[in-house]
Amino acid sequence: MTTAGAARRIEWVVLDLGETLLDETREWTRWAQWLGVPPLTFFAEMGAAISERRPHTDVIELFRPGHDLDQEKRRKTAAGLGWAPSLDDLYADALPTLAALHAAGYSVAVFANQPLAAETLLAVLPVDRFATSARWGVAKPDPAFFARVAAELDVDAAAVAYVGDRVDNDVLPAKAAGMRAVHLVRGPWGSIQSRWPEAAEADATVADLADLLPALAALTS
Repeated sequence: MTTAGAARRIEWVVLDLGETLLDETREWTRWAQWLGVPPLTFFAEMGAAISERRPHTDVIELFRPGHDLDQEKRRKTAAGLGWAPSLDDLYADALPTLAALHAAGYSVAVFANQPLAAETLLAVLPVDRFATSARWGVAKPDPAFFARVAAELDVDAAAVAYVGDRVDNDVLPAKAAGMRAVHLVRGPWGSIQSRWPEAAEADATVADLADLLPALAALTS
């Protein structure tokens, strides 16, 4: 765990969903199944796209050239392979961490790039606020997303710690918005992007959510 930041009280801890609280392996395996590609091949190509700083949707284009992504999602859902995250998909440390954050006196929110379907899961999580990019009509890394986070919470950005696995979508834009940025190194983006030079911009870097509370304490000590 590494930390670097100025002392200032953090009131809200805002977490990303995918590959932060939620293990997305099942969903991406469904994409491989829908595209008729062996999962190992699909994941290898996804890793290549992330390493080369290309959108991960390039993987779908690779196996379905000229596709319309929205139409492809609708067809996939109609085939019984839609995006339907559940409590079973949460990482083992997700619920204990949410409870520990509350016990430590933090307010907790989840604001993430997700379709509206993810709100079924978000509604049953023990968090104080939640919303998806689909509901807001703006997605990370757009600065307007992070401005909306601060506005929704009605606090100064400096009172927010944003926790996510992506350097490009989470760490850098959160930091630019004046928030404390915590990089969670797990999942394909977290692992690969941890080797980017920009990863050093994070105020704290943690290997799993069990390290989050000590990292937050160090940021305000």
